[in-house]
Amino acid sequence: MAAEIKVPDYRADNGAGGEGGEQGNQGDQDHNKDRQFVNALARGLEVLRCFRPGDQFLTNAELARRCGIPKPTISRLTYTLTKLGYLNYSERQAKYRLGAGVLALGYRMLSSLDVRALARAPMMELAEYAQASVSLGTRDRLNMVYIETCRSSANVTLRLDIGSRIPLATTAMGKALLCVLPQGERDYLLDHVRQQDGQRWPRIRAGIEQAYKDYQDFGFCLSAGEWQSDVHAVGVPIFSADGEQLLAFNCGGPAFLFSRDKLVGELGPRLVALVKQIETNLGRR
Repeated sequence: MAAEIKVPDYRADNGAGGEGGEQGNQGDQDHNKDRQFVNALARGLEVLRCFRPGDQFLTNAELARRCGIPKPTISRLTYTLTKLGYLNYSERQAKYRLGAGVLALGYRMLSSLDVRALARAPMMELAEYAQASVSLGTRDRLNMVYIETCRSSANVTLRLDIGSRIPLATTAMGKALLCVLPQGERDYLLDHVRQQDGQRWPRIRAGIEQAYKDYQDFGFCLSAGEWQSDVHAVGVPIFSADGEQLLAFNCGGPAFLFSRDKLVGELGPRLVALVKQIETNLGRR
């Protein structure tokens, strides 16, 4: 069973890096109540999170704005992170870029996942059969992050890669993970989804309630245009071999190729079978 969350770990992240200083400061206020929480370390990690896909270089001023942290503090943090190899500094541009230390940490995390190694071959087989994309992801705040993905040889398929982030509450992968979280953790996360996206919350909540029903009825969840109008997918959760880490698979692609009937009657059952096969190989069945 996944562990209950002990301290807030979302920091109002919307999948593209936090923008708001006010939100960041509120996060610091929340954590100040926890004597075990090291704010200086948290702020340093937030600096690394500020880099988005497509960002090659950022200045201290840009990092300060995105983190909501005073520029003098940012300057000390970027200096320290550069000394440790997590950032590189360009003298010519007077900007920072992510360093090799970040990649090394990511690689160690990926290489430690037993599910990922066992899943690659059956994922590729399903992707080719369905002429779709099949991916494996884990939760990061209010998003899912791809840790493995296989694309078919078809010309029309989703072009998301390892490290891509998708929303937790509106995607098949994210909803599948939510369905098996402990009640307290699920409520905690959904409350922050509601705070972040209040206008769309009634529709999001309805989609999640339907996901619970679909998971009970079929063993998988659907997302038919809820995340992006032209993307349809199914999702199934899975635990790591030791039962400590919760992940989820998805399978899908362009909406015009994957009708709801095809998701329910074909792709969903095949993805459930894939997960059962992997669980057997992990010794969980």
